[in-house]
Amino acid sequence: MKKNKELISLTKFWNKKKVFITGHSGFKGAWLCIILNMLKSEIHGYSLRPKKKSLFNQSKIFKYISSSTYSDVNNIKLLKKKIKKIKPEIIFHLAAQSIVLESYKNPVETFKTNIMGTVNLLNSIRDIKSVKSVVIITTDKVYKIDKNNDAYKEDDLLGGFDPYSTSKVAVELIVDSFIKSFFNNSNLKNKISTARAGNVIGGGDYSKNRLVPDIIESMSGKKKLIIRNPNYIRPWQHVIEPLMGYLMLAKSQYKNLKNQKHSWNFGPRKENFKKVIKVINIMKGFKNFNYKIDLFKQPKETKILRLNSLKSQKRLKWRPIWNLKTTLKRVFEWDMQFKNGNSAKNICEKQLLMYLTKR
Repeated sequence: MKKNKELISLTKFWNKKKVFITGHSGFKGAWLCIILNMLKSEIHGYSLRPKKKSLFNQSKIFKYISSSTYSDVNNIKLLKKKIKKIKPEIIFHLAAQSIVLESYKNPVETFKTNIMGTVNLLNSIRDIKSVKSVVIITTDKVYKIDKNNDAYKEDDLLGGFDPYSTSKVAVELIVDSFIKSFFNNSNLKNKISTARAGNVIGGGDYSKNRLVPDIIESMSGKKKLIIRNPNYIRPWQHVIEPLMGYLMLAKSQYKNLKNQKHSWNFGPRKENFKKVIKVINIMKGFKNFNYKIDLFKQPKETKILRLNSLKSQKRLKWRPIWNLKTTLKRVFEWDMQFKNGNSAKNICEKQLLMYLTKR
């Protein structure tokens, strides 16, 4: 595969870096593994076993990972044992129950995994001297809803109402507590952050009750799409966008970024904040599908979510690139190419190169 200048530049830092990823078998985790493999990192993962139908399995990225441990993040003894043995330099904590509707069905598991899983991770690295940078992935849904707030900034008030967003607010507070209680006078001072993004989409996402994966499935004619909230606004972005932000944040911390305020937004371009119905109409332009709107008996969800990512843009030189139509086109192309027999891993790699060359 022909490399470009951006990829070569990224590889200079990430080559041979020892990276530990929790939740590496999930959708975002698999994409992160594929990217880091392209950058020649030494990847170690800790997560639940991947589902049979998953990007992790379809891409066969497990073949390129130095070690995979399949267990729950609530198994603190095993988690700490693995981190101590591997001695990673950089950690990405993605392990979570990440679906809002699922959190209504299983609140105990959501709180247990998201809150205690983070506590276990942070507690496990307190005496691991090799660790030089930690990025804890939360969500855009941690902000207290304010109808007068056009776009939420990192220092806006936190506050969730559904179990998922509330669990992630707790994670933000826990990270702050651990930093102030245990890491301010350690080798990890200014090297732990939370990263907030949401509504990421991309090829290989088979999560239930998520709009774009449901649209892709409805395109095959297997089932009719049910739309809960057609006028809700979301910050739609391709999964590559925030992942590149996480990589830039991890690198900056590794290189002693002055990081007094440790939360970071990674939202899409302004024009990507669109209603659900807009996404549907764009996707119908690629291939027609049937849907119906059901406004009744829906769990409470946030109506409008917009992020202000100026901090990441100024401090990290990160910026979102793809507009909404390009983002959705990449998802559609991924699905079509995979169904035509192309390698899932190769499709992801080609789309990363397209992103780096701003195409």
